[in-house]
Amino acid sequence: MLSISNDEIIRHRQIWESTKDYYDEKSRRLLAAAMAKSFGHGGLDLSHKITGVNKASIRLGINQLNGKIEIRDGQQRRKGGGRKKITEIHPTITNELENLVNPETKGDPERTLLWTTRSTRNLADELTSKGFSVSNRTVSDLLSLLGYSLQANVKTIEGQPVLDRDAQFEYINNRVRNFQDRNQPVISVDAKKKENIGNYKNNGKEYRQKGDPQRVNTYDFKDKDLGIAIPYGIYDISRNSGWVNVGISHNTAEFAVESIRRWWKDMGSVVYPNATELLIVADGGGSNGSRVRLWKVELQKLSNETGLSIGVSHFPPGTSKWNKIEHRLFSFISQNWRGKPLKTLMTVVNLIENTRTKTGLTVKCVLDTGSYEKGKKISDEQMSGLNLDKDEFHGEWNYTIVPNNSK
Repeated sequence: MLSISNDEIIRHRQIWESTKDYYDEKSRRLLAAAMAKSFGHGGLDLSHKITGVNKASIRLGINQLNGKIEIRDGQQRRKGGGRKKITEIHPTITNELENLVNPETKGDPERTLLWTTRSTRNLADELTSKGFSVSNRTVSDLLSLLGYSLQANVKTIEGQPVLDRDAQFEYINNRVRNFQDRNQPVISVDAKKKENIGNYKNNGKEYRQKGDPQRVNTYDFKDKDLGIAIPYGIYDISRNSGWVNVGISHNTAEFAVESIRRWWKDMGSVVYPNATELLIVADGGGSNGSRVRLWKVELQKLSNETGLSIGVSHFPPGTSKWNKIEHRLFSFISQNWRGKPLKTLMTVVNLIENTRTKTGLTVKCVLDTGSYEKGKKISDEQMSGLNLDKDEFHGEWNYTIVPNNSK
């Protein structure tokens, strides 16, 4: 097949999806055929992958464009005619497929591309056992439309293997499902890399008049007056909504929990009025790391304030890219502000809050001007005062903090 990057496939698909509704069926067939011809060898498969148009229809269009079949005016199948798409027959199939690949899903935090190590044949068998009669080819097409691609196992290793890594992924997945089944909130959290505020180059490109590029500073030295922005994100896995707290001080555990507190007060408690529990899925390091004492102490304060039992599950070391927030929220924020200098803090806030996706992602962003002290020490006595229950399976990664007044 013709060599074309996944980013290019995604861009072509975005263009197709944004324009296809303006054409009738015949026009879409001819456009898909023209696309296939432009790609050259292997173009038919690529056009099918990008457009979703049946291969037989694309072949017909190619023959029409090549003059082998006459294109007659007025010949148009009635709207809605022909074989229905699998997503029309089984509207829930994409959700079920994502549930199956969830524990085995990875992604580049700066891209929308995801990948899975599970074979399409095994996934097709599991879907069929659940009542969805599909082929492995159909599964491949569905994964492609969802932004997935199949990669070789050799590319999944991140540093040294971690004992029980895969078992922890399964444990997190089952814990998330348990909370979702009971309509209890589940959030994925992390801090995005800090950004210098000012007229600095921001990677990526945006459309401007030809010959009129955005003029930015030659050097990226930090401006002490303008400072930095530290976006800490909270992604609601069940509702596909994001909350970002933009700090200007330091990325500490106190800042991380304050971000979660703000999300709960402004958004979480509104959409989950009957919640008694909260599950946080976080990386194993950083301000919300599994070994950070201040993280647990601050979560105890939050639990006491809200009355919520707060469950936490950490990803094993070296697997941060598996965190949902990376490819469900941060990747789209990066796309939204690419090529745009982050001149002011409000520029950051506005660009984050205006991030949207076709899958319905919404984001709210606020500015946090609080000061967070680095290097706070937590004593053994403070730790002993925590109402913390460790799970039997890797209690250092999986635990629950219960309000102290419930003792």
